[in-house]
Amino acid sequence: MPGTYSSTPRTTPTRYRERARYDRTTVHRILDESLICHLGYLNAGSPVVLPTTHARRGDVLYLHGSSGSGPMLAAAKTPEGLPVCVTVTLVDGLVFARSAMHHSLAYRSVVVLGAARLVTDRDEKLDALAALTDHAVSGRAADSRPPNDRELAMTAVLALELVEVSAKVRTGGPVDDPEDLTLPHWAGVVPLAMTAGSPEPAGDLDPDIPLPAYLKPYRRPR
Repeated sequence: MPGTYSSTPRTTPTRYRERARYDRTTVHRILDESLICHLGYLNAGSPVVLPTTHARRGDVLYLHGSSGSGPMLAAAKTPEGLPVCVTVTLVDGLVFARSAMHHSLAYRSVVVLGAARLVTDRDEKLDALAALTDHAVSGRAADSRPPNDRELAMTAVLALELVEVSAKVRTGGPVDDPEDLTLPHWAGVVPLAMTAGSPEPAGDLDPDIPLPAYLKPYRRPR
């Protein structure tokens, strides 16, 4: 999906503004690659940040949770939408500088602000849960039993429109002060990446069931 998101005062960084990105391609790739997001909201006036899973469908971000969890209960009481902040971060490397001050990370992150609504339409909820399953690996939703009525009642989904959103990206090596360049300390980047091991079948799995093609091998989208 081409285009860019409009920057707002809340999505404009106060530092390193040159690292901000608002194009949909960058934002969507980061959201789609990350397996975990952090959902922030106010609970009785106190800030709470919870890790959860997410999935993107176009310009809507779906967030998974228990129907009895704090944010889901709060959203049920807020028909106009629960004010939230959702963040995602991917760490691509450790940046070692000659000075402790200039050590850093190579990273890609996204911040989404807005009012999240509780998904109550059954068809949208089923579609969102399928997207959440496929977010782990594409094709898994069709290769597993869909939720039954009891499981649907136990599970809740929040929908957050991607409107007030920004990404921030830090790449490249260390940025040392000129006077530190001759210091006898190693400087550079240690790249980091998530790697998957060999799939381990469940102990009670029928040995005649083959490993699905979508797990040969397992990789996150980039």
